[in-house]
Amino acid sequence: MNELLYPAAVVLLGYVVLGITGFGSALVIVPLLAWRWPLAEVVPLVLLLDVPASLLLGGLNLRHVNFAELRRLLPGMVVGALAGLWLSTQLASRWPLLALGLYVAAVGAQALRTAAPRRRQLAAPWSHAAGGAIGLVEILFGTAGPLVVAWLSRRLPDVLALRASTPVVITASACSVLLTMGVAGRLSHADLWLRWLVLIAVAAAGVVMGHHWARRVPPELLRKLICALLVVSGLTLVTHAIQMH
Repeated sequence: MNELLYPAAVVLLGYVVLGITGFGSALVIVPLLAWRWPLAEVVPLVLLLDVPASLLLGGLNLRHVNFAELRRLLPGMVVGALAGLWLSTQLASRWPLLALGLYVAAVGAQALRTAAPRRRQLAAPWSHAAGGAIGLVEILFGTAGPLVVAWLSRRLPDVLALRASTPVVITASACSVLLTMGVAGRLSHADLWLRWLVLIAVAAAGVVMGHHWARRVPPELLRKLICALLVVSGLTLVTHAIQMH
């Protein structure tokens, strides 16, 4: 149990962030857990924690979830995930990851400077293209949260709807990745499930704590927190891309 104290603290922090902003758990947890465990073991663990934690957060905010937006994104997400399966064996991931990080950071920085919500984009064909990008990024990098927020922030002017809808979209994209990992045999290790059984309660507690605190945060401050986390997330991806060999 002593070996799990540090991972439990990291998971709690990551899911408090998720509970407050609606995304960002993987960007907090993956780098910190990678100091303790191999990255190949960390990514599936975080995805397995993300699905129930995101569903919990979505359930706590169910009346604010924009399911119509999710339905528009789903076809593109399926196509993007399938494309990612092929591209993952063909392309080096450094430059796409660098471009994604720069884009996400730029979206967050621009949103921080803009108090009024952006003009909505047309649902078709842009939602299909956005869904494709989300599915592709989730397969290639395992963390499509910043891209989900970057897109939904252009579609949903209500910050509560943005915060509630983001984990639902992330859940759908994470499930596609987990299905791929299951077929490849990466979810069959006993240590993975033992860690999951210990940490899932911690993740749930973090979501509930973050959700409770978010209810006390004014909407404008919450919008700024989400935008700031976008900037940090994008710069984290850029740093990771630069360090890749």
